[in-house]
Amino acid sequence: MRKWALAVTLAVVAPLGVSVAGTGATASAGFNPAAFDFWVDSGMGPIKSRVLRAADGNTNRVVYVLDGMRAPETLNGWEIETNIPELLASWNINVVMPVGGMSSFYADWNAPSEILGIPAGSGSSSGSGAMNILAGGPGKSYRYQWETFLTDNLRWALRDRLGFNPNRNGIFGLSMGGSAALTLAAYHPDQFSFAGSYSGYLNISAPGMREAIRVAMLDAGGYNVDSMAPPWGPQWLRMDPFVFAPNLIRNGTRLWIAAASGLPAATDPPSFNTLNGMGLEALALANTRAFQVRMATLGGGNAVYSFPAYGIHAWNNWAEEASRMLPDLSANIG
Repeated sequence: MRKWALAVTLAVVAPLGVSVAGTGATASAGFNPAAFDFWVDSGMGPIKSRVLRAADGNTNRVVYVLDGMRAPETLNGWEIETNIPELLASWNINVVMPVGGMSSFYADWNAPSEILGIPAGSGSSSGSGAMNILAGGPGKSYRYQWETFLTDNLRWALRDRLGFNPNRNGIFGLSMGGSAALTLAAYHPDQFSFAGSYSGYLNISAPGMREAIRVAMLDAGGYNVDSMAPPWGPQWLRMDPFVFAPNLIRNGTRLWIAAASGLPAATDPPSFNTLNGMGLEALALANTRAFQVRMATLGGGNAVYSFPAYGIHAWNNWAEEASRMLPDLSANIG
């Protein structure tokens, strides 16, 4: 219990929102001119994704890559920080990179984010952080509907406009996106045959986790977790991989579940960001180990687990994990 309390304390001191800032990212990429903007109408208005086509031009093999808590409105973090999209394309996989969704957990929210009944737009925006708590913008001026977007609006637009296969796709993400990848695969098994979670929070109903996520969402854009899902109700439990693990087993979804030790690698310089990343990864590791035990007690044999001896909550760790996962992803989609 003391170890768990320490992990949750680290999450509060070093908010989950730092997940897409990271430290020491390798193979930094930035804007890729080979990818193109793909706009789709939704209940949230027009939403941009970035698409990178498979090298061989096939339309059968598709993977969605999800961002972390600080997902910007410009590009997906995987494109900004890594060369993983290009690597996926070179393996003849079409890459779909949704853009935006800061602090959303890629979920359909209960209501637009607001605090104490004060409507969005009552304050000004100054970038990410709790200073945005009264600002308008994505998920505040309207209700986040990311699950509907990814599994309905975007899915069928990709089929109708690009000819992409809408079935047996892959999906993976980091931190917030890792948790969301499992959620989407659990409830949409016809769409997703493969799901990967890196440094995900896979036991969000554990003691202290909701309040850790509350602090993280306030830090990453000033969002209110209570607007996403009421505490401990069906909507919250539906988002908890520990709770819906039986779905993943019943579906036969191929899973890649990863979390590093939290010990810095040689490429992680001494810094405050590295210290934050150590604490965040320790919490992700505790959550991931709990999920592993849960799956084992249910008899699930459909997951590969990866626990590197070194690595913190940062892009260099996630890029290396994606490279390790790629052969398994390639074998289980399309």
